[in-house]
Amino acid sequence: MPDSPKPLWPDTRLLDLFGLTHPIIQAPMAGVSSTDMAIAAANAGCMGALGCAMTSPSDLAKQLAQVVRSTNGPVNFNFFVHQEPDIAGFDNTEIRKALQPAYTAADLGEVPAPTAGASAFSDDILDILLARPPKTVSFHFGLPKPHVITALKDRQVKLIGCATCVAEAKALEAGGMDAIVAQGAEAGGHRGTFLGEPHLNDMGTMALVPLIADAVRVPVIAAGGIFDGRGIAAAFMLGAAGVQIGTAFMRATEATTHPLHKQALATSHDAQTRLTRLFSGRPARSLRNRLTDEWAHAENITAPFPAQRSLIAPLAKAALQAGSTDFHNLWSGQAGSRAAEQSTAGIIEHLVTSALTRLAR
Repeated sequence: MPDSPKPLWPDTRLLDLFGLTHPIIQAPMAGVSSTDMAIAAANAGCMGALGCAMTSPSDLAKQLAQVVRSTNGPVNFNFFVHQEPDIAGFDNTEIRKALQPAYTAADLGEVPAPTAGASAFSDDILDILLARPPKTVSFHFGLPKPHVITALKDRQVKLIGCATCVAEAKALEAGGMDAIVAQGAEAGGHRGTFLGEPHLNDMGTMALVPLIADAVRVPVIAAGGIFDGRGIAAAFMLGAAGVQIGTAFMRATEATTHPLHKQALATSHDAQTRLTRLFSGRPARSLRNRLTDEWAHAENITAPFPAQRSLIAPLAKAALQAGSTDFHNLWSGQAGSRAAEQSTAGIIEHLVTSALTRLAR
């Protein structure tokens, strides 16, 4: 009897768990990852993803319907499970005073009191998911309530959590997650930290992935600073079963990234990102701009997440209308300068080809 063909990838756990051809997840990015992008990624044999933290229930239902119509591949719907902010108990005097010069310069009047912003995952969202269950749901900032996990698993939905340290990974596994994203500090956007102080969990991907891989039994997905086949191959050597890649897709033709944001990525360099609370109240990696540089002194007086966003949004809107990204959240991983203007399918083809070439050596 002839030997079975050797699998293309050195670890097939992620492929088997999610029905993938390639162990690559297009990261969920609110405001960036469109349904067209997620569907294209799924049709290319990877996992597509949608960042749904800012999505209304009605729009979520439409996205679910479009995905079901357009692909048999796995698409991951991602949600925030943060603690709702205590707006009433927050003294907003200092942050409003700090931002007033920017409001005055933009002719926006007085800085308003912060509002709660995006709501955390709710039973209303759960009902929509259960009505048309997706293949995969993921969570950022911790675990949802136990009844959510039970209900989704009863519908055969696979679940993914995000960890920035070993303790979080163990908590996610114990809580019922089927796979865990090990998010290194190089990653763009919000840190997924949910145990301890968010700014203290700053371990990079290279150190974090093997530590988590050794600590849990479920498949580990490496994320943060991975933009080509070298990073994918390295992730396997570190014990990951696959990778999640975000910034590399931010200039994709299907991405809904603001054109000025795409331009900023195209002209960025390797030392241009920083972790900041200024956009939302939680640490998130962005390209540096006027807000991150001139208001760095306000990092420790921001409104609680996600209420801080309500203070920055008027400034960002006014700046973008004037052709400036001075106050826009320019989410980017540390390798943002390598993001290419290409189709999602083309980006995936390059990632797969370059990774397999490296792994075959």
